[in-house]
Amino acid sequence: MIDSFSERLLHWFDQHGRQHLPWQQNISPYHIWVSEIMLQQTQVTTVIPYFVKFLKAFPSVDKLAAAPMDVVLHHWTGLGYYARARNLHKTAGLIANEHNGEFPLTIKELEALPGIGRSTAGAIVAICTNRKAAILDGNVKRVLSRCFAIGGWPGSTVTVNALWEMAELLTPEDRVADYTQAIMDLGATLCTRSSPECGNCPFECDCIARQTQRIDDFPARKPKKALPVRSTTMLMIENPLGEWLLQQRPSTGLWGGLWAFPEGDDVIDTLQQLNVGNNCIQSQNRLDGFRHTFTHFHLDITPVHVKLRETPPAIGEKSICWYSPGASVEIGLTKPVTRLLKELG
Repeated sequence: MIDSFSERLLHWFDQHGRQHLPWQQNISPYHIWVSEIMLQQTQVTTVIPYFVKFLKAFPSVDKLAAAPMDVVLHHWTGLGYYARARNLHKTAGLIANEHNGEFPLTIKELEALPGIGRSTAGAIVAICTNRKAAILDGNVKRVLSRCFAIGGWPGSTVTVNALWEMAELLTPEDRVADYTQAIMDLGATLCTRSSPECGNCPFECDCIARQTQRIDDFPARKPKKALPVRSTTMLMIENPLGEWLLQQRPSTGLWGGLWAFPEGDDVIDTLQQLNVGNNCIQSQNRLDGFRHTFTHFHLDITPVHVKLRETPPAIGEKSICWYSPGASVEIGLTKPVTRLLKELG
């Protein structure tokens, strides 16, 4: 199967592969880079509308580099994993200022840029230059682990090294751009995590997982670990104009650079820290709590709606703003903020 793998895959791709994704039109390193970053841990159907709007707002790497971080995060709001957006902005700045706006097109140079790993670098080189470069995203890991029965969790060093070795071996010298798209397509459309369509796969008769009826065993799942639980109280402070008090998170760490409701264990103390005195408060209501799950922990959130009869004059720090959901201001909001504002209409 190894000798004929790329030929059979490309034959399948020519007949059934996706040819009309937005980033496949007018191919450029900028377009491929943005799409690859967005597609990390995110499905194509989710990414497409974000990609289209992002490219409309930032049609070139120079435009992205010149944009304020707040505006970039605003266009990323809802896509999650916000470190990707921050790295995207950093890399755009480096390309604009240190590479004269031109993407370097070698694996080594690309990997040196923030947020670009070996697989993303490989995709950019392969798709934009048609030079041989292997990729190993989640879809490719699934295809290779099943076809060749490469066991173990793909996050482990031994397993990922074995997968990279196979990916390098299978990548052809010719039609590398098409092959790269084809192997991602196979994993995304047929060799899916659950209910794969093995009957339509070009490797149905050779796939070891299929032939040994062990499809669910590959790739091996990450060893389960109980997630710790944290809790916080979010203050939804609303002034008489219907504006909400938001604080900008530090540039690094949880929700880095995004705007969120003020948090604190003690409501009164938090209000005092924000210079919101009792004389300003019209009402205070505790709302139904909910859980927001991150990769490494659960966060139990208790929202408290604080309605003000007047806007405190002392609030005006750089990291604080009054936000109106109907305003045209472009800032990045955390998911709990968008959820709670939607619930309160």
